[in-house]
Amino acid sequence: MKKTLILLFIISILNSCDESKKKQSLSGNPIFSGWYADPEGIIFENKYWVYPTYSAPYEKQVFLDAFSSKDLTNWNKHEKIIDTSTVKWAHKAMWAPSIIKKDNKYFLFFGANDIQNDHEIGGIGVAISTTPEGPYKDYLGKPLINKFHNGAQPIDQFIFKDNNDQHYLIYGGWGHCNIAKLNDDFSGFFPFDTGETFREITPEGYIEGPFMFIRNGKYYFMWSEGGWTGPDYSVAYAIADSPMGPFKRIGKILEQNKEIATGAGHHSVIITPTDDKYYIVYHRRPLTETDENSRVICMDEMLFDENGYIIPVVITNEGVKLNKLN
Repeated sequence: MKKTLILLFIISILNSCDESKKKQSLSGNPIFSGWYADPEGIIFENKYWVYPTYSAPYEKQVFLDAFSSKDLTNWNKHEKIIDTSTVKWAHKAMWAPSIIKKDNKYFLFFGANDIQNDHEIGGIGVAISTTPEGPYKDYLGKPLINKFHNGAQPIDQFIFKDNNDQHYLIYGGWGHCNIAKLNDDFSGFFPFDTGETFREITPEGYIEGPFMFIRNGKYYFMWSEGGWTGPDYSVAYAIADSPMGPFKRIGKILEQNKEIATGAGHHSVIITPTDDKYYIVYHRRPLTETDENSRVICMDEMLFDENGYIIPVVITNEGVKLNKLN
């Protein structure tokens, strides 16, 4: 009897170790704790980084945190990489950071103040740092964009670098999306050949949250549809031969699963440099939560079919497999 109990105890320990190893080899969803949304995922300094919105009432959204990982399964938190004490014109609603490295500097673009018209102070700002974890300081001392153009609220900015090294700002809420050519030091914009600075590229169904990447010479443009507070929040996409489009909606590739989570949307994509894996980073609302700000950051693998179309993402509780950067 005693030997049997000892054997059962050993088996229990071994099973526990196997389960622990299994958990360590998967990211799990959410990938880190806390209420966050609108994540931008990117690779810097041989690490994965995620820069999200702090999900809370607007008046409490006065800072941004960041998270880094070497393998997608263990994440380190970098607290308050920027806050409104260093951005004098911002006082609430710091949203949807987008970041890029240029000339050994890190430029963090963010929305602030949730302006409702051209007479309010706020819009899209830029901050700068010498390291990806900050601290970041206000770069311009004022918003980069502080007015509505083509009906687009100046929020949800994404910085896109084309193959010719031209950087574009793609942004917009309220169902309108603009693209603009950033100048060399990110202090303003170059006009297009037509003379316009802000060109509308809004596809059917667009609400907010634009993202773009290049694959096999094609421009994949993605955006969020539905209302962010509801279960119908989702991600759709289009493909074109230019960052200017035209973009014809193909269909949804990310949405809720009533068995797992609701409101899956406002995403970004991490593309690994060596094994060409695509990870979609997004927020969703746990089934146990009803508060609109109870959102968490998740990650799942994104796959393509033989024709280059995105296969609809299956959202999971397991997340993605451990993947160390070389």
